[in-house]
Amino acid sequence: MSAVEPPGRLPDFFIVGHAKSGTTALYEMLKGHPQIFMPDSKEPWFFASELHERTPPRPQGTPQTLAQYRALFAAAHKQQRVGEASALYLWSRTAAGRIAAVAPGAKVIAILREPASFLRSLHMQFVQAYVEDEPDFKRALALEDDRRAGRHRSRHTYWPQAVLYSDHVRYAEQLGRYREHFGAEQMLVLIYDDLRADNDAAVRRVLGFLGVNDTVAIAPREANPSVQVRSRRVHELVHAVSVGHGPVSLRAKGAVKTVVPRRVRRAALHATQRHVVFTEPQAADEELMAALRRRFAGEVDAISEYLGRDLVSLWGYDRLH
Repeated sequence: MSAVEPPGRLPDFFIVGHAKSGTTALYEMLKGHPQIFMPDSKEPWFFASELHERTPPRPQGTPQTLAQYRALFAAAHKQQRVGEASALYLWSRTAAGRIAAVAPGAKVIAILREPASFLRSLHMQFVQAYVEDEPDFKRALALEDDRRAGRHRSRHTYWPQAVLYSDHVRYAEQLGRYREHFGAEQMLVLIYDDLRADNDAAVRRVLGFLGVNDTVAIAPREANPSVQVRSRRVHELVHAVSVGHGPVSLRAKGAVKTVVPRRVRRAALHATQRHVVFTEPQAADEELMAALRRRFAGEVDAISEYLGRDLVSLWGYDRLH
């Protein structure tokens, strides 16, 4: 007698990252396709064991078991392709193998961005999301050796390993983990510059790769823009109240919850963050960006060779002094 299949489904495809490289926009565009189902929870994080060390508070929670994970896709129609997008799966050293163990036939989509601009945007997102407690990008980079040795770990930091920034741009190594498990034919690697230059053509390429109708009208999206924290103290205060840290914030949050609907509370929090906590990013430190490009030139050489595409010229690494 065969075992009863648990409710829900496993994805047919995964958008594995990177963050700040168009993954949110791609998720939202694919979510609007009638032949594709993607859950409202964009980033389940289920297969990256590094992200379960400590997870940020989130309204939908984080699935802890395979049954909970499958339930995210229970509403999908049988004829729909099912997918999810967790932007740190590409960085994770465990996600590729864990995905392959339960969904070996899945397709994998990755998006790569020029390393220096990617890391700058990633740092801003990490500060915003309480993954990073050092608001200065240059100082955060300089802390890497200490952090790798287990020093300078903040109690506010959810994923200590994630703030080892150089690990995020080992592109050839990261793609190699997926190719080992899925093979090149099950993988599609996009370049962020192509998404920016011709969004429609890039999305049509994804739809063809997934085997769904690539003539469906899909409006282009630009989601999750980079923002900078205005004040670390204000950011911490709003965050403490929103998640209920400390006795005062717990009492305040409890009082508000009794009289204000959840949808209104979330809208008010987002409005406060948008207008009070965050601001437009300052101009990049070009000297630092040039130093980063020199530092990661070898990685760009490696991924150019790996993909058979000249990213050295596309990203301007042939003009480094």
